[in-house]
Amino acid sequence: MTEPTDSPTEQYPDIKIRQSEKYAVGAAAILHSMEPALLQMGPLRTAKLMLAINQKDGFDCMSCAWPDPGHRNALEFCENGAKAVTWEATPVTVPTTFWAENSLTALLDRDEYWLGQQGRLTEPVYKAKDSDHYQPVSWDRAFELIADRLNALQSPHEAAFYTSGRTANETAFLYQLFVRAFGTNNLPDCSNMCHESTGTAMGEALGIGKSTIAYDDFGKADLVIVMGQNPGTNHPRMLSALEECKRNGGRIIAVNPLPEAGLIRYKNPQKVRGIIGHGTAMADLFLQIRSGGDMALLQSASRRVLDAEAAAPGTVLDHDFLAQHTSGLAEFESHLADFDEAAALVATGLTTAELDAFAAEYLAADRVIITWAMGLTQQKKSVSTIKEIVNLLLLRGNIGRPGAGASPIRGHSNVQGDRTMGIWEKMPEKFMDAMDAEFGFSVPRAHGYDALQTVEGLQRGDVKVFFAMGGNFVGAISDTAAAEAAMRGASLTVQVSTKLNRSHVVTGEEAIILPTLGRTEIDLQNGEAQFVSVEDSVCAVHASHGAVPPVAKGLLSEVAIVARLGKATLGERYEIDWDAYEHDYDAIRERIAHVVPGFADFNTVIRQKGGFILPNGPRDERRFDTATGKAMITVNELEHLERPAGRLILQTLRSHDQFNTTIYSLNDRYRGIKKGRDVIFVNPDDLFELGLADNQRVDIFSEWKNEPDRVLRNYRIVAYPTAKGCAAAYYPEANVLVPLASAAEESNTPVSKAVIVRLEPVEGGGRRDTSPLPWGL
Repeated sequence: MTEPTDSPTEQYPDIKIRQSEKYAVGAAAILHSMEPALLQMGPLRTAKLMLAINQKDGFDCMSCAWPDPGHRNALEFCENGAKAVTWEATPVTVPTTFWAENSLTALLDRDEYWLGQQGRLTEPVYKAKDSDHYQPVSWDRAFELIADRLNALQSPHEAAFYTSGRTANETAFLYQLFVRAFGTNNLPDCSNMCHESTGTAMGEALGIGKSTIAYDDFGKADLVIVMGQNPGTNHPRMLSALEECKRNGGRIIAVNPLPEAGLIRYKNPQKVRGIIGHGTAMADLFLQIRSGGDMALLQSASRRVLDAEAAAPGTVLDHDFLAQHTSGLAEFESHLADFDEAAALVATGLTTAELDAFAAEYLAADRVIITWAMGLTQQKKSVSTIKEIVNLLLLRGNIGRPGAGASPIRGHSNVQGDRTMGIWEKMPEKFMDAMDAEFGFSVPRAHGYDALQTVEGLQRGDVKVFFAMGGNFVGAISDTAAAEAAMRGASLTVQVSTKLNRSHVVTGEEAIILPTLGRTEIDLQNGEAQFVSVEDSVCAVHASHGAVPPVAKGLLSEVAIVARLGKATLGERYEIDWDAYEHDYDAIRERIAHVVPGFADFNTVIRQKGGFILPNGPRDERRFDTATGKAMITVNELEHLERPAGRLILQTLRSHDQFNTTIYSLNDRYRGIKKGRDVIFVNPDDLFELGLADNQRVDIFSEWKNEPDRVLRNYRIVAYPTAKGCAAAYYPEANVLVPLASAAEESNTPVSKAVIVRLEPVEGGGRRDTSPLPWGL
């Protein structure tokens, strides 16, 4: 074993470890939702906001993109949605004195939790070259500075314009108009870091990169297969849809390297059985898969489906559907004829009996939904893995009929809508032609930079201005040290934000923060209340109306910021009426209606109670706009990640009190962690083999090709029932271990779920207490 190394003192000395939970939500979730809300906002503000969130005449939750049911409960939110509202709508504001009292050097030592707790941003601030402080400036001066720096660039391609998934449709459309009018397609977004793999795979195989189901399909499914996700923490309202499936006689399979409370048992807080009863048992079968083994599992199931058809010809496959609507079956059958069962067992870490059970569940169900999130999309072979989901569904016609389909679950409230509105570095020619026709100038066609390419462009000095519409780019992207060093090389960084985060303290030579209205706040333009719209994970588009007055005077909406930026930067270069768009969002929606498919008569249909559903070829009519005009069954070569001796496969994940890089508290209730985040979850058998112990302090080194090791110092081991050979640590802190060059094939998404690491003991970091292991040994 490696000799102990010296490491910094531990960041969270008061951390406590207890047993993990065996159920999600219940009465405890009500307490944990309401306690911070009442403490920070008081009863009246809390009541007003909680009664408006996700209602048809209210505002859309700024947290996840989970769809809303047709019939809404009076309280239509989850614990993390309530925390997101509290985090945004807090009356606490950052005082003007903060900027003089806190240097950027000092702020660099603060974590994401502390930064977010400082309150809402209320005034534009500017960091001059060679200064270590921001200082307040006027809105006019801020826009003047940004416009001057953009127009001084030798090429528009020297700027990159990032978009967070919380950006509403109207803002996103106006933003991409500005960026393309400026002259570039450098439009990286948060999709590049999460579901880009989904869009790539489904776009090729089905002709659309979106879910092929409706919300009600969960209640109609015989089987829902939940892969690579933790609904109880990341999108808790999904548990109600899964419960409906179970109550209607359906079954659930959970496929994940870690057991998660929400997929063990759900206590619905809106039902008596969820408050005083035992709730609903969720997963009927839990497959604790080795990280990166999902593709092998799916191919093994398809092989078994084909074998079942061979044993009883004409009774297993949906031959009519396959003949009429698909291509590639013969090649797929030929490919799987040589399927390597032994390799699949190694890749998955499962037994033959478990592979058989998975296939048997699929074969026994007439209507199957497969749903997934970033556990699948952030793998090297993620695109191929998702294509294998499509393959398995197509074999039995589980696309385009009730209770069946492919269901990617996106994590940000309008990340799907942003892409629909044109936030993509390589929008299709049809969209570009429509933009040309609508606005009377030719938008650029050369593909721009995605998120990883933007970091590489900053490293080379090719990107000099970085503008972010929301989000926390350096906190979210992989290879933190490399990303931060790259960002510091920019000449100007601009952040449009509601609260502080790491991206405000890691800056270019000059930096500007533009504070903006939140989703919860009433947006008045010329005395008239405006609304925006969002698109959820099942292609439903609905309005979002702010519910409370802005936390401070002088805040601008995101739409107003983009409009003023466009006017300051482009002037009269094109006939774009920026003032009209700022003052009346109907004017933006009118343009959207002319450019974006599915948005005809947008201003009318968005005012319908509950909004409208976008057309979806595979779901609505089994139409597949692919290269062959049919759904494409594809051939994908199986490959799994080799784990060297003495090493583990690490995945990054969220804690329960967290949304993306936003940290609501230092607790992870379901996994038994309190008052800390510097932990690594490791299987006890692996600890024994590595000569390590529960509660021991270690340094975590990631190994990537011939590059120097990346390191995360002084983390506490938590013995936990992860899949053997696999470990987990919290995002975004563990992003430092993910190499920038480690990206998914085809989609270029960071591979955050398959990092080879070794653990080295810290001097004096031995086991310090005898508290019970968190999973009850």
